[in-house]
Amino acid sequence: TEPMVDIDTFLTTLYVMVDDFCKLQPSPKTRPGPEASLSRSEVVTLAIFGQWACFGSERAFYRFARRRLRSAFPTLPNRSQFNRLLRRDQGVVVSFFLYLVQILEARQCLYEALDCSAVPVRDAKRRGRGWLAGLTDIGWSNRLGWFEGFRLLIAVNPAGVITGFGFGTGSSKDQSLAETFFAARHRPHPRLPSVGLPALGSYVADKGFEGQQRHRQWLLHYGAEIICPPKRNSLRPWPKQLRRWLASIRQIVETVYEKLHNTFRLSRERPHELEGFQARLAAKMALHNFCVWLNEQLGRPKLAFADLLTW
Repeated sequence: TEPMVDIDTFLTTLYVMVDDFCKLQPSPKTRPGPEASLSRSEVVTLAIFGQWACFGSERAFYRFARRRLRSAFPTLPNRSQFNRLLRRDQGVVVSFFLYLVQILEARQCLYEALDCSAVPVRDAKRRGRGWLAGLTDIGWSNRLGWFEGFRLLIAVNPAGVITGFGFGTGSSKDQSLAETFFAARHRPHPRLPSVGLPALGSYVADKGFEGQQRHRQWLLHYGAEIICPPKRNSLRPWPKQLRRWLASIRQIVETVYEKLHNTFRLSRERPHELEGFQARLAAKMALHNFCVWLNEQLGRPKLAFADLLTW
């Protein structure tokens, strides 16, 4: 039987890795007022652990933490204060996600699969402007139909490690998100660190990213080489065997999205503030890559998350 880990072992392993990482980072600026009840390492550890889908919501996770994790985190504050600490340390969560990409040597591969997915944040048919008015809008998803929320873009290596991510409004086109993604990878922008570093190989994508002229521009300006099938009405269509081959190597990104939406409850996000959504999204990405790393250490299949923990 494949080894599993209990919650205490998982949390301890995660905390030690996070704490070692945080010790390498510059000391945070001192702020006026009382000292924070949790250290950066504790905030990041709890934020990452709290993304498992068995916690149906933030509130459910915090009830669990107050009941089960008091001995490990004796200074656990109330939930609203923890959320403020998490928003404060959002950049640290992103940096830890990128650190995991580095230690997993995730960029040492021939290609990265690129794809977008809908992230609904409220019912598209609800009246009113909602919590994130002006930040989300209505878009179309083959998976969901019409939805209101964000469109998420991720790059994934052949082993299933997420190497970078970014998001835009629900109506954003795949090509425009990719343009920003490649530009920020080519010339890093302080507000978009989550995209990570440029791929060392090619990017494989579906027809949502098609456009030969656009591909030439991306290669010229950003060094991003795209392998993407043409539209079905193209004058130079790909043979069916080639399309099937590309679909088979792109399957990994679909698998990763299934983990994010279901194992780490991305499909159930109902944020009230953009900063909270950004922090939890980064925590989900970090949890995904940490689980890949932990499975490697245990000699388990990299994406076998369902039975990794004994709850």
